[in-house]
Amino acid sequence: MDNANKSLTGIALQKFKKNFWGVFSLVFIVLMLLIAVFAYVLAPDKSQNANWGDLAIHSKPPGFTVTMITLPGEGSEMSVGHYFSGNPNPPQKFPVLDYSFTKDSLRYTEYNTDPSLAQKKSVPLTAFGNKSAEAIQKENIAVEKFILGTDSQGRDMLSRLLVGSRVSISIGFVAVLISLVVGIFFGAIAGYYGGKVDAFVMWLVNVIWSIPTLLLVIAITLALGKGFWQVFVAVGLTMWVEVARVVRGQVMSIKQMQFVTAARALGYRNGRIIFNHILPNSMAPVIVISAANFASAILVESGLSFLGLGAQPPVPSWGGMIKDHYNYIILGKPYLALAPGIAMLLLVLAFMMVGNALRDALDVKSE
Repeated sequence: MDNANKSLTGIALQKFKKNFWGVFSLVFIVLMLLIAVFAYVLAPDKSQNANWGDLAIHSKPPGFTVTMITLPGEGSEMSVGHYFSGNPNPPQKFPVLDYSFTKDSLRYTEYNTDPSLAQKKSVPLTAFGNKSAEAIQKENIAVEKFILGTDSQGRDMLSRLLVGSRVSISIGFVAVLISLVVGIFFGAIAGYYGGKVDAFVMWLVNVIWSIPTLLLVIAITLALGKGFWQVFVAVGLTMWVEVARVVRGQVMSIKQMQFVTAARALGYRNGRIIFNHILPNSMAPVIVISAANFASAILVESGLSFLGLGAQPPVPSWGGMIKDHYNYIILGKPYLALAPGIAMLLLVLAFMMVGNALRDALDVKSE
């Protein structure tokens, strides 16, 4: 079918499908989104914030395995809701070097990198309910493998990485949403009304743009307080200026077109003309900017977490994980900082690739 018989949206979609890296990056982003939503389903450690840890097994390399004894407890069972929010009452468990059963107790040797310093302890069999030694060995004792090793607190790195993806992806969506709402509003009224309204909006944009982004985010974060949602709002309030400038330029150009003049002649209100007629025809560059802002928001949040102003412990975030382990790079365990760093790199790169693909696809004039 000839492009002349297709809509602009159809042409753009066809061009996007032809961009291998754009489609591949979009699939990767969707996959990361699903991983973030079902993080506790996939994570080996299903405790809330993947915060279970034992200092005896801290900083272990990828592939580390250890025998783990799990004690049953009230409220430790996983419910449906726990698969989305984590188990606030995870069962008590501890790593051991070896174990043996006596008539009324389970004797074990606590895990220690130096076996000569390991302590021997015991737990009565009644702590496991009315189970036989065979049932206990089958249901409460297992060899656990830490695919990505453990962090400096003995927590599972893979679980922290999966749960931490929620912060990075959430900050992207919320910050971009805030920047779009604020930026489109100010850009639309500045471009449509012009005059003093335009001068004031552009003055505000230039003032905000003249302040370094990270410094402005830090200032807003300190004003709102440290926390999860405060960071989202702070990042979003610093990213709207670019959206506003692009929307302003688009509105100033489109408002001179004949269909807008016709809408005015029919007596439509200014609000209807702006939001029903002008803005839908100016969204192409805004979509491209949103993809780039998504990547920028992830990097800014990571920088804040690295400075201790982002998501606060025990909530895991990739920036916080890098902050906790960057000194291990020179201590022979660089994987502790590289794992979240590589995850962040891939996610940001995917959004940039999607942004580039959208830019090329929406440039329908080149067809």
